[in-house]
Amino acid sequence: MTGEFLAFICLALVAIIGGVLLLNLTKVVQIIVALSFTFISIAGIYILLSAEFVAGVQVMIYSGAISIIMLFGIMLTQHNAESEETGHKLRKFLVFLGVLGFAFAVYLGIYNYDVPQVPSNLHVNNTLEIGKALYSKYTIPFELASVLLLVGLVGAIVLSKKDDKEGEN
Repeated sequence: MTGEFLAFICLALVAIIGGVLLLNLTKVVQIIVALSFTFISIAGIYILLSAEFVAGVQVMIYSGAISIIMLFGIMLTQHNAESEETGHKLRKFLVFLGVLGFAFAVYLGIYNYDVPQVPSNLHVNNTLEIGKALYSKYTIPFELASVLLLVGLVGAIVLSKKDDKEGEN
């Protein structure tokens, strides 16, 4: 057993436990913490796959920005502090059976899957190669995505201003 395999097992267990906690927890802040653990463990798996840039983006975008946005959404909206009932034991048992069934399906799917060993140089200039591909081959889709995000931002501002004017009347 290598250290890389042990790290993968630990990170995969944290991701799976975080996902199961997302299904079972009832308080939103606890759910966000479980989601953050899942995102960070997936970033660790990306590092094991020699995708350091993707891991950095995973931590910055998902673990940071998405979790902060969710916390702001919770703080800015009204919600009852009362917690709902935690559910019946049948629900927990069914969730456990679902997770177990999914794990078994994944095991069956990858048990006999033959992955050919192809030599590659993934460790060499990973971020440089992503930058070259992004700004040469995929320049137009990259710019279209940025324009689409800008249009969405402007649309959200216009809709929020429209709601403010309707509230004043």
